[in-house]
Amino acid sequence: MTNDELWNNFLNVLNTRITTISFNTWFKETKLVDIKNGKLIIQVPMTFHKKFLNDNYYDLIEEIINSITGTNYDLEFVVEEELESINDNVEKEEVIHQRINSNLNPNYTFENFMIGDSNRFAQTAALAVAEQPGKIYNPLFIYGKSGLGKTHLMHAIGNYIEKNSNKTVLYITSEEFIADFIGITKKDENNFDIRSQFKEKYRNIDVLMIDDIQFLGGAAKSQDEFFHTFTTLYDLNKQIIISSDRSPDDLKYLEDRLRTRFRWGLTVNIYPPDFELKCKILKDKMSGHEVANLVDNEVIEYIASNSENDVRHLEGAINILYAYAAMMCPKEINLEFAVEALKDYLVSSIYVTNDIQRIQKAVADHFKITIEDLKSKKRTANINYPRQIAMYLCRMTTEETIVKIGLEFGNRDHSTVLHSYEKIADELKTNFELKETIEQIKNKIVN
Repeated sequence: MTNDELWNNFLNVLNTRITTISFNTWFKETKLVDIKNGKLIIQVPMTFHKKFLNDNYYDLIEEIINSITGTNYDLEFVVEEELESINDNVEKEEVIHQRINSNLNPNYTFENFMIGDSNRFAQTAALAVAEQPGKIYNPLFIYGKSGLGKTHLMHAIGNYIEKNSNKTVLYITSEEFIADFIGITKKDENNFDIRSQFKEKYRNIDVLMIDDIQFLGGAAKSQDEFFHTFTTLYDLNKQIIISSDRSPDDLKYLEDRLRTRFRWGLTVNIYPPDFELKCKILKDKMSGHEVANLVDNEVIEYIASNSENDVRHLEGAINILYAYAAMMCPKEINLEFAVEALKDYLVSSIYVTNDIQRIQKAVADHFKITIEDLKSKKRTANINYPRQIAMYLCRMTTEETIVKIGLEFGNRDHSTVLHSYEKIADELKTNFELKETIEQIKNKIVN
């Protein structure tokens, strides 16, 4: 379909949706002059048409074009004298886009991301962003401890967008961003061409994904540059996706203006996998290996029960098990064999940084109640609120599952733990007194 055919089809549909006078006033002399980088360039008669169409008809135009083409295009309205400069800019952008490597790992997709209760919300949010980049949840901020799948989800978003649109994607780590920026300042930060190349790389894209943003802390000039990059992309409705090992509120070494912007969109937490998801991951990782059929189901459950709560540790257990099997050539890999193969790996690797009992004691001491009060069925305000804070801290600072946390608080249901976590997390956004209380308790736990 040519540009003229597409626009004629659009005008025919539009003519049935608005009055004749509105059609003749605002659309009769319009023309689709080009489609570049996911954007429709629409010529209008006069400058005031641009603002009026943007303010009053943008959504309707977008809706009709999508119904005709099945594609969500951005729109740009121009007058005739602007066309020449736009064409020059588009040619420059095409050269830039060809030069940029997205850095995506094609092996990380939504199809091979293992989903469980601990990461379902994060996966759903990531897929929604991939389907409508720049339209919803901008920025998308994904946080959780190392090895839980944050990077996998980011690459999955990028691969999905590249496959299903012509948008340009760039995945980088915060260290790479800093290195790029330092490279410029070492050469000559006043050199216009060098700074221009940096800005072209990071600002003339449709989707920016930056991993491990916490490492930007302490790099003041890089933070300032990222702030301006973020603002530019956000104002242009370009999708921004950020990952971290902690929530925006806990990124104490980043500037307040950055942390504020990180909360503009959607913040999602990837929790450690529960027993069921770990079994699912183990089975998936083992599938296709030549000795996979020898593995007893008890072995899967043994590794899931005794491994740390991240994918890398599960993969390490599998590699050791297979290496041991290659040396011993067993007829089957049963529980006894697995215990022997993994006796040093699982036992020596398991540790808890802040156990539940220590958190309970710190909270009880702070509020001048007892640990037995926290575990009791009492629901008075002076007991229930500290209990919710304790559950929040357990969820944030330990590797324990919500089921285990619930058991340690008087055999409470996992939904109670989640409710307590979400309530405190939400209140922390506005309650500065609670923030101070949390910090005081954290200091007690550490000490």
